[in-house]
Amino acid sequence: MNRYLAFVLKLCCAAAVLASSPALAQTPPPAVNTDPRNAQVVLPEPADPSLPSLILIGDSTVRNGKDDGQGKGAAGQWGWGNPLASMFDPAKINVVNRAIGGLSSRTYLTTKHWQRTLALVKAGDVVLIQFGHNDSGPVNDNVRARGTIKGTGDEVEEIDNLMTNEREVVHSYGWYLRTFVADIKARGATPVICSPIPRKSWGEDGKIRRSQNEYAGWAEQVARQQKVGFIDLNGMIARQYDTMGRDAVMRLFPLVTPDENTHTNLAGAELNARAVVAGLKALRTPVVMTALNTAGMAVPAAEDDRPVVDASKITGEKPRDPSLPSLFLVGDSTVKSGGANGAIGWGERIAPFFNTDKINVVNHAIGGRSSRTFFTEGRWDKVLAQLKAGDIVAIQFGHNDGARIGDPAGKNRGSVPGTGPETVEDTRPDGVKEQVHTFGWYMARYVADAKAKGATVILLSPVPHRDVWEQGRDFANYAQWDEEVARKNGALFADLTMIVSDAYRKAGAVTVNGYFSDARTHTNEAGAQFNAARVVDAFKSLPGDPLAAYLKH
Repeated sequence: MNRYLAFVLKLCCAAAVLASSPALAQTPPPAVNTDPRNAQVVLPEPADPSLPSLILIGDSTVRNGKDDGQGKGAAGQWGWGNPLASMFDPAKINVVNRAIGGLSSRTYLTTKHWQRTLALVKAGDVVLIQFGHNDSGPVNDNVRARGTIKGTGDEVEEIDNLMTNEREVVHSYGWYLRTFVADIKARGATPVICSPIPRKSWGEDGKIRRSQNEYAGWAEQVARQQKVGFIDLNGMIARQYDTMGRDAVMRLFPLVTPDENTHTNLAGAELNARAVVAGLKALRTPVVMTALNTAGMAVPAAEDDRPVVDASKITGEKPRDPSLPSLFLVGDSTVKSGGANGAIGWGERIAPFFNTDKINVVNHAIGGRSSRTFFTEGRWDKVLAQLKAGDIVAIQFGHNDGARIGDPAGKNRGSVPGTGPETVEDTRPDGVKEQVHTFGWYMARYVADAKAKGATVILLSPVPHRDVWEQGRDFANYAQWDEEVARKNGALFADLTMIVSDAYRKAGAVTVNGYFSDARTHTNEAGAQFNAARVVDAFKSLPGDPLAAYLKH
């Protein structure tokens, strides 16, 4: 009895200390620890709230236990969120790992971890979402009760939860992902969905087992439906494992527990983190790109790093027959490269699809340009001078818009991310100060100018990179911004990125690799012809099929 009274006295003293200390009283409540679904850890918060944050939510493959390797150093179990932080400059971005071991997409939400994490999310942040490893568990039991309904549908299952003794409506895996996405967007932040990393498990074909027909595929489906960034960690890492071989893969997992097939050691976590960085680089989310340090292997400032050709030295095309309607093409080197280093853009091979007795095809695209520089260099004015009522303008930018503003390597090509009215000041080589607008501002200007001439405008998201189409959603932000501008300003939009990506998947990697003249961006003759056909497919998918009367049948 005396021991019991002493224990109660200690509890009372602790409560008095909490009540008398404002700092302690205001500390957010730690993770709920009332059942095995919750790790007994206090989650980190942004180190500098004035900076943008890269926030991670997920399970133990993202943050394992107390994130200390269980005291075993590099040989212990580590999530990829730990080494990911070292790949970013802490003076430019917070990397905040809010993942919790043992949770599923459902229990991260129902145990209020998401509510506490969401309170830290602000406009301009990026939130990575990776769940799936625990979603396949039982929907209801007295151990964890963390399973979700398979798939991405709206079906529900109402249960009396044996863990919480409460009535609960359980949703699909996709439903929970959509909930996270909607909440993040409402905060003005950018959601990115990751498919779950693969397990150390080989199939009968000797290759690492994928989950494309389950959680990896469902994650991609949600990302595409919601038009958000997607990183196919499942496929990317599985391909690396296949290349490395079984013995090398075994060394990426704790050797002291050979039966462990889910959680990597620190070396495996570092490999996975590099895959995350590769996926983020492919999405070209500006706040992430500018914060990568040397360890994060920062990519070039723009896709087309060849010398920027003086536009005044290039003879612009003109309509062959001004009495006919014209299809004007506006864009960068992926639309028109002119054979430089074997590169040919799709716009240079699209004319044969059209009946040129009925329409002119006029390619005004020029290599090295962004939505910003095509406008500021006066190229757009030349298009407007030729434009008349009844014409059609197809515009594709994005490959060079990700260049860092203020970085000389960017060649003054970068536009401000988004579609809003905000501007950023940039200094040109001649010392002139330029107010740089958002990508959406330039695209909306093109739409307004062309419509004022009585023309129809088609906005196309960029053709995908050679090293991204297999992984999933490339150019997610630019597709979203294009679509938003088109919807608000009365233009048409086609997701050329995914139309080409889907066609690449059907053709296969071996064939597609033969379509490029360089490592990742520019197509050769065969690739230009292939993509031109896909652009025609994109045109045919538009409401009203505005080019149907001019296409060869």
